[in-house]
Amino acid sequence: MSDPFRLDGRTALVTGGTQGVGAAIATAIARAGGEVVLHGLRSDETAQQTRAACLDLGVRCEIITADLADDQPTVTERLLQAVDALSMPVDLLVNNAGVFIDQPFLEMDAARFQRTMQINVASGFFLTQAFARRWTEQGIAGRVLFTGSINGLLAEPDHVAYDCSKGAVAAMVRSLCVALAPQGIRVNSMAPGLVRSPLTNTAIDDPAFERWMQLHTPAGVVPSADACGPAAVFLLSDAAAHIHGQTLLVDGGMSVWQQPDLPDALRAAIEK
Repeated sequence: MSDPFRLDGRTALVTGGTQGVGAAIATAIARAGGEVVLHGLRSDETAQQTRAACLDLGVRCEIITADLADDQPTVTERLLQAVDALSMPVDLLVNNAGVFIDQPFLEMDAARFQRTMQINVASGFFLTQAFARRWTEQGIAGRVLFTGSINGLLAEPDHVAYDCSKGAVAAMVRSLCVALAPQGIRVNSMAPGLVRSPLTNTAIDDPAFERWMQLHTPAGVVPSADACGPAAVFLLSDAAAHIHGQTLLVDGGMSVWQQPDLPDALRAAIEK
């Protein structure tokens, strides 16, 4: 009997897969036996390091590049052509690419808001549509995974555009489940809490901020992006065959804790 947690014989396209959470997902897929197409904005040293890590696990791994902020349908078609040129039949799609724009609501301009929604929402919507059309025509039971965020559930100060985009991802996953499950295509989402990645390292490098986030997390840690890899593999694998339209929070319990611990100094100040 085959291991339902393995991805042997599968090929995944991971957008934003060259660094951070995307790289963690890509290497976890490779560790589970799946081949990987890494998408990134550029094929730089970091991208090559991620590819090398996947190759070391004994699977094929290639890199394609595109700016997901480009207009639709141009960018989707460009990605499809790049995948086809590799002769790697993708049956796992990981819509992971994202941007995080830190700007207060009253200062947010249309260009930044639209870029956030294009990359975080629209690119995954139309890429899923394109692959779902192919899979439906070819009778392939494809699987789609979005990288959401705890920000799709809980608001964060001055991150309104990002919060909106991740809330949209959670709703989109539910709607795509209803649209695609009858075709045998599974759609789910994984929503990390705060993890170490190129998008968050600047903030986490502040010891006070890191300690504050640890105090807001029942598990008491801010993990590396590698914490996201096994969860992604599970949702893409046969082990999750009856899981459709769900968002799995990988957040150390942050989303369920109503009253986090207070630092001793702050508690003493409040009690005075």
